[in-house]
Amino acid sequence: MATSFSALSTPAEAGADLNASSPGVQAARAQLESIAAQMRPYFDSGAVGWTANGLVAIHDASAVPLQARAGLSGLVSSNNSALQNLYQQIANANGHPDWEGQIQQTFAQTWISKAPAGYWYQNASGQWQKK
Repeated sequence: MATSFSALSTPAEAGADLNASSPGVQAARAQLESIAAQMRPYFDSGAVGWTANGLVAIHDASAVPLQARAGLSGLVSSNNSALQNLYQQIANANGHPDWEGQIQQTFAQTWISKAPAGYWYQNASGQWQKK
């Protein structure tokens, strides 16, 4: 995923490579890709959406049959763990584990901006909006 790091406030952090590669980054990306196919129908239905901090949250549980809701909660939790791992692995690959928060915020903006029309996301104040 190519994106600029211009949202960061300090010159050192502006040099972060979001496409940095390491075995940890590759494993984290593979884990996310394996979960993405399972998540897509929930994004499409509006059951889940992107949060302002680069994670996923349940937006409309009623869009999911009752018997599937517990599974959705587990899937969202797994997806968020994989996302947080990706952010940390990219920070580590840049040699700056302390940049995880800024990397996460940059990805948050990217996930929302690249989401297809109809997907839900939370704005900075936590309000849900449909793209």
